Amino acid sequence: MSSPFHGYLPVREDWLAQHREEILEPDLPIVDPHHHLWDRPGWRYLLPELLADTGSGHNVVATVFVQCRAMYRADGPDEMKPLGETEFVNGIAAMSASGGYGKTRVCAGIVGHADLALGARVQEVLEAHIGVAGGRFRGIRHTSAWDADASVRNPNYHVPQGLMPSAAFREGFARLGKLGLSYDAWLYHPQIGELEALARAFPDTPIVLDHVGGPLHIGAYAGKQKEVFEHWAPAMRALAACANVHVKLCGLGMRIGGFGFDTKPRPPSSEELAAAWKPYIETCIEAFGARRCMFESNFPVDKGSYAYPVFWNACKLLAKGSSADEKADLFSRTAARFYRLEI
Repeated sequence: MSSPFHGYLPVREDWLAQHREEILEPDLPIVDPHHHLWDRPGWRYLLPELLADTGSGHNVVATVFVQCRAMYRADGPDEMKPLGETEFVNGIAAMSASGGYGKTRVCAGIVGHADLALGARVQEVLEAHIGVAGGRFRGIRHTSAWDADASVRNPNYHVPQGLMPSAAFREGFARLGKLGLSYDAWLYHPQIGELEALARAFPDTPIVLDHVGGPLHIGAYAGKQKEVFEHWAPAMRALAACANVHVKLCGLGMRIGGFGFDTKPRPPSSEELAAAWKPYIETCIEAFGARRCMFESNFPVDKGSYAYPVFWNACKLLAKGSSADEKADLFSRTAARFYRLEI
């Protein structure tokens, strides 16, 4: 049993093993555009653990690593310490690219971290990331998730209020487009309007919104699903008017989602997951279109709520009414285009 890391749900392999399913559409190519790797006390998720998940039945052809504060450098200037994560992940990617670990090209794209609030000085950090990533560096994620209710915030990240609108952040953000890099946005649903303003200010910089915009259903938002959805949905539709913005579908297994899958005696089935997520996924696909939507696992964070093969079955159920072309976008092509992957 893995220990929770600063508020993440613990992964219970024995609990997950209670439910197995036949793999739906096993030949459909999948690019998983959002996972993490780390080695923390009581919780190791490195190449063997990831391959056990990606090799559990679905046709996962490639993955994208997204920053999670893993393997930072112990020494040197603070702004350069995140380079350790990119160096570490590039090593994992090189192992996978050798072909000795199966068909899945793990970490074919790397999203690292740089402090955009450094302003113009962040360019040196971005260029250093590019230099150590072996041609795999695609962009950065600078988490901006903040809420007045401190109980919903991730204690791993100390985010100031009003980060995205700040002049320093925007000065740093401007460097992304100049270097051909994208931005992964992680925020909570009350902040979607801030991201829309940022996207309109930088229409040529590719942005992808993680985890369907972070709808909150715990703390001050507990029991307010209807009110949250009524705020979230129009905000997402307004954001979709920005052609440079894509959205990642899922990431709804975290504690902030309040779905409570982890509290059940048995893990959820794909049918249960699809039913719970349907309003969010359908709204995103209708607003953004399949060409700007990509399903994501957010593993191992979401592994506290469900198993990897069950998750992808749920996504396939949610996409059941889509055309073959739309499915190709949702499961692989949108991610490959956005992160410039050759698959």
